[in-house]
Amino acid sequence: MSEKILVAVAWPYANGSIHLGQVAGVYLPADIFARYHRIKGNEVLMVSGSDSHGTPVTLTAEQKGVTPEEITKGFQDEFLDNWKRLGITFDLFTSTHTDNHFKVVQDIFLDLLNKGYIYKAPMNQPFCENENRFLADRYVEGICPECNSTGARGDQCDNCGKTLDPKDLINMICRTCSNEPIIKETEHFFLKLTYFESVLSKWVEKQTHWRPNVKNFTQSFIENGLNDRAITRDIEWGIPLPIDGYPTKRIYVWFEAVLGYISASKQWAKDRGEPDSWIDFWQDNKSKSFYFMGKDNIPFHSVILPSILIGCGKFNLPYDIPANEYLNLQGLKFSTSRDWAVWLPKYLDKYSPDALRYVLSASMPETSDTDFSWKEFVRRNNDELVATYGNLVNRVLNIVNKNFDSNIPSPYKLDIKSKDLLNECNVAMIQVSEHIESCQFRLALQKSFKLAQLANKYLEHKAPWKAVKSNLEDAATTIWVSLSVINCLKILFYPFLPHTSTKLHSMLGFEDDILSLKWEWNDSQLIPGTKILFSGHLFDKLDESVIEDENMSINK
Repeated sequence: MSEKILVAVAWPYANGSIHLGQVAGVYLPADIFARYHRIKGNEVLMVSGSDSHGTPVTLTAEQKGVTPEEITKGFQDEFLDNWKRLGITFDLFTSTHTDNHFKVVQDIFLDLLNKGYIYKAPMNQPFCENENRFLADRYVEGICPECNSTGARGDQCDNCGKTLDPKDLINMICRTCSNEPIIKETEHFFLKLTYFESVLSKWVEKQTHWRPNVKNFTQSFIENGLNDRAITRDIEWGIPLPIDGYPTKRIYVWFEAVLGYISASKQWAKDRGEPDSWIDFWQDNKSKSFYFMGKDNIPFHSVILPSILIGCGKFNLPYDIPANEYLNLQGLKFSTSRDWAVWLPKYLDKYSPDALRYVLSASMPETSDTDFSWKEFVRRNNDELVATYGNLVNRVLNIVNKNFDSNIPSPYKLDIKSKDLLNECNVAMIQVSEHIESCQFRLALQKSFKLAQLANKYLEHKAPWKAVKSNLEDAATTIWVSLSVINCLKILFYPFLPHTSTKLHSMLGFEDDILSLKWEWNDSQLIPGTKILFSGHLFDKLDESVIEDENMSINK
């Protein structure tokens, strides 16, 4: 029986390009997971969109001298192009700057306000006398009181992940004029997080399947005591309050962006002509929701969003929050401000999308920070994709072309080694399935790659290029077994290498869509006599000069 799987993916700020750290931390694991569940036959809804409001966008717009809407529109178009080229299969990638999103957020705001979970109260907020305005969190920066790092923002320290209040910053300054703000009283609306502390604590305790980093961080966050949190700010760009008397205030981005998963689901349902179909993913207790993000976003999805959902009283809480650690670049954290990054659009202009998907999957920061280097990228591409997997396919299909008139040969008697290798396919299908379902993508890839290695060893042992001259039946059996294993690899690698698997599906003589196979493999899927359509190498070998060229590019 099929399951309903909601894949909710963190919303990138629409003020800059996507870098490889974000791909490895958020978008690639989400896509691997969604692709697996689709090919398994489950109903999947994968949603996200551009985080179009908040101070990151307005700061960028002010720096460039354009409107926030111009900034967000440009990056929305760029993101959609990135996903298409990399193969990230959102069912809907929308934006928070839509009428639909405005309505969903305002309706939930009013619902929580009427229930008493949102209330208004005075608060002290930084005020820049030089610019004559209150400063939203990201308009101030200073030294983090927790880890003493510089450049901490008014809402969060990127270095230690601590959620902050602007007044906690040491040596706080206005980001746009560098003057020291004063603290001035104003009125805002607060989410009553303190009300949800006990129920959240009990809920988190039951999540035994969560990653240790997510559960430990969340429990510590709650145990330190939750504070009611302001959900409005004095800023011109964003969602207006749905009540009279507050024309200059907007619903703050950290509250409204997490509600984008609901608004995107509703928009997806409306677009497909079944406006109520989103409800199955959000209110059916058999549906499971998985939230993919980096570790800096854990509390927004394990504390704040669940509080909102509990307050609403009708939505499923997250089933899992497989947040990743950070992918670093040559030992240093990716940094947009320092331009220390490998930008996805530039990568896709030059190299294969599946090569990137493979390398980032192999070094995915699931339990600790990992590192990306161009040296390792070239090594894995050449030694693993080209020399191991690609070479296996090339050798086998070339023998079919040269010695069997491009037709899949019929097997004869299977020896022990042949039977053992086919059994390894069954084992791999089970193990890879288990690892992906538990969001252990690196292990799943390793198990898939191990099967490719075993197939190469089998081929070397059987040497069909020699057997065709003296024992054609043995050669035919070896090639049939090898093709069956390649067919299995095609399925195992599909969530990771979709472009390659789709190409290989056609090369093996299948005329239907690869998804029609489901997550199933057996040695009768390849029919003897089927025409093989060898259409060239699966992967391109990279010259070592790529390492120096790309290192010079990021170190300039």
